Amino acid sequence: MDISFSVRLPRDARSLPLMRGLLRQALEHLDVARSTIEEVVLALTEACANVVQHAGEHEEYQVDVAITDDTCRVSVLDDGQGFDFEQATAAEGSPLDTGRGLVLMQALVDKLEFVRSDDGRHRVELIKRLRTEPTLRLLQP
Repeated sequence: MDISFSVRLPRDARSLPLMRGLLRQALEHLDVARSTIEEVVLALTEACANVVQHAGEHEEYQVDVAITDDTCRVSVLDDGQGFDFEQATAAEGSPLDTGRGLVLMQALVDKLEFVRSDDGRHRVELIKRLRTEPTLRLLQP
């Protein structure tokens, strides 16, 4: 079963719980393993929080989700100025410094990409292989 949806959200911290809930419900509906759901949802939270915090004066952002039997692909698009991934993740200091969320996203998903689209928008793409919960099979007597 495939599920896909696209949501345009206000660049506001209150949009994060809504997006987390939508993704979580879709993955739960597909019986994805709880640990996998938590990893994908946390990575999404980091990506959306970065947009809310750093995308500048733009009023909204977009999240595209495509889930297949074995993969979840999440794209977070914004019209902000973008950043240099290598420079942001090389920052030293306390764990609360800039760039730590990027390292966390990278650890939680199988593939993390930062792309500047032809239309000038910035896209963070998160790709995670899915594991489903084992189903109980009743034995026939």
